[in-house]
Amino acid sequence: MEILGRVPSGAGHAPPPAPPPVAYEGTWRFTAPALDSSVPQSRHAVRDLLDHQRVPVDDELVESLLLIVSELVTNAVRHAALLSPEIAVEVSLSRDWVRIAVEDNHPYRPVALMADQGGTGGRGLLLVTAITEAAGGVYDVDHTASGGKIVWAALPLPGAATSPPPSR
Repeated sequence: MEILGRVPSGAGHAPPPAPPPVAYEGTWRFTAPALDSSVPQSRHAVRDLLDHQRVPVDDELVESLLLIVSELVTNAVRHAALLSPEIAVEVSLSRDWVRIAVEDNHPYRPVALMADQGGTGGRGLLLVTAITEAAGGVYDVDHTASGGKIVWAALPLPGAATSPPPSR
């Protein structure tokens, strides 16, 4: 019998080591004025980041993420600009998740409302919620230490583990 190596005590009982980080993992944050022009600029910045980092996303997931960015930035611009002349957009990428967050200094938690039939707005958060749920993701609002809020949505990447993404 040939001895190939020593088996440490407790072998088979310890969890496997965490996989090494992937090249696209990280968090990026940029600020923008609370103006309508920040909506398309934020979309372009997020799309460019996903491309530059070579995140393994298909076109459908990219479009979902960009729609979420549009809706969250639009809400911050429309509803928080008076108290928050600047907003922050944060993109966090992990092996399994992409998280889009928009931070402003307005203290009130947004509520998804059903808009009336003739209305042209008011459905943004319903849309974000629907996209997030359909993708198996998570949507929430966190309050900041300075009294503002962070509205975020996290969507799983293809082949993602089933555990939810870490909150901020």
